Amino acid sequence: MPPSSLLLALPLILPLLASGVLLCVRNLPESRRHAASILTCLLIVISAALLLARVSAEEILVLEVGSWPAPFGIVLVADLLSAIMLLVSAVIGLAVAVYAAGHGTARFRGYFPPVFLLLLLGVNGSFLTGDLFNLYVWFEVMLMASFVLVALPGGRLQLEAGVKYLTLNFIASTFFLVGLGVLYGMTGTLNMADLAVKFRMTEDMNLVASSAVLFLIAFGIKAGIFPFYFWLPSSYHVTPTPVAAVFAGLLTKVGVYACLRIFTLVYGNYQDLIGSILLPLGILTMVTGVFGAASQFFIPRILSFHIISQIGYMIVGIALFTEGALTATIFYIVHHILVKTNLFLVGGMISRKLDTQALDNTGGLYRTAPWLACLFLIPALSLGGIPPLSGFFAKFSLIREGVATGGWVFVFFASAVGLLTLYSMVKIWNEAFWKDLPDRWHPPHRRVPLTMAAPSCALALCTILIGVFPASLHDLAARAAAQIKDPDLYISRVLGTKTETTGTP
Repeated sequence: MPPSSLLLALPLILPLLASGVLLCVRNLPESRRHAASILTCLLIVISAALLLARVSAEEILVLEVGSWPAPFGIVLVADLLSAIMLLVSAVIGLAVAVYAAGHGTARFRGYFPPVFLLLLLGVNGSFLTGDLFNLYVWFEVMLMASFVLVALPGGRLQLEAGVKYLTLNFIASTFFLVGLGVLYGMTGTLNMADLAVKFRMTEDMNLVASSAVLFLIAFGIKAGIFPFYFWLPSSYHVTPTPVAAVFAGLLTKVGVYACLRIFTLVYGNYQDLIGSILLPLGILTMVTGVFGAASQFFIPRILSFHIISQIGYMIVGIALFTEGALTATIFYIVHHILVKTNLFLVGGMISRKLDTQALDNTGGLYRTAPWLACLFLIPALSLGGIPPLSGFFAKFSLIREGVATGGWVFVFFASAVGLLTLYSMVKIWNEAFWKDLPDRWHPPHRRVPLTMAAPSCALALCTILIGVFPASLHDLAARAAAQIKDPDLYISRVLGTKTETTGTP
């Protein structure tokens, strides 16, 4: 196998092999199962970094699985967008794997490491696949692993959250499957590059509009877009912290990635139609999410509603579809994955110290755990868009594109939502860190293990570095956005011909 093919396959092979072995070795001590999971995640980080370096130097890599050429066979494709998403996801996977080892996963009865790796397998497959049917398959892998992680700890709340999660995502899968049926019935292909070519020649606007709406509903439920987001805060806040952190950081972004990939590649010639649908949905997602967060007094629910409001920024970036807006969107996705995961990890450490995350019963952490206050402030201020942290550059870039394109309604709501986001973070700070601990509450003040604090420190450092040196990530995102805006290279690399953009391949 050529080195480039091996690099494309490793993010799938490593978690698949490791999860299979861990599922078979049932008597292995929990510490060794976590060690195997951490080692696997570290290897995925290395392979993803090598893949990004290779893609950055050689543009787009393609692996034809089983030597069947596209559009007839299965292909794995890595362009800059895929490689960036893969590396950030791998970093989050490693951080959460280390955190889980310190947090303890006894409630999962030994199944956390293998199921967690299966979840990463589904995420990696979603970023690398080159056809829509396999994107559906990887979504199902993620769905099954996610449901097990939500429901396995047991308890009425977990089971209720698991049923909600499974039901809504099953509905999303149904819309996705119907959309695939419509597309395949009309075009005879599900390869994304081939679909992009065929969509350039179609005059059937009913096909374009109906399939786009079906995919928007499917991806919208996954991403938590208005009005499909209501399942998200009901599911995330009852899950153990390592699960909630990886869900918050990665799963909704897979939905955003699917929107970004499909609506710019396959529907690239119909951006006026797609943008007219996505722009109001993105703004409504921002506004309803932040109002939900402002009304909550339980940390995981505040953070869950903030996922929704921040997804709105990304959807608006896709709707604007300028190269600058796509650059800002990719920057925003990377920033938000790091920051949101870290905030959930900090929330878990607050729970460790005070035995609760309900703001009414928290307080005094600024004096008893100043290091935890620092770990909270960095991602919180970044989420609120305070300079010079990563969130400032992400929001500034999107708002600047809104001004450049005359999107004043978006600019107004983006600014207002940013202020309300900051208000929510200040509320957590005042209640959990600044005010005195209520006399009625007597927390155990348990020690936080280094394995729980270290991943949060690493993610905070990433946030600071992106804020201090934003040009490196911005330049990489700009190159990825340029590839998205000019999909001919992607199409020619996947289909292996240079004439496919003007005719049927």
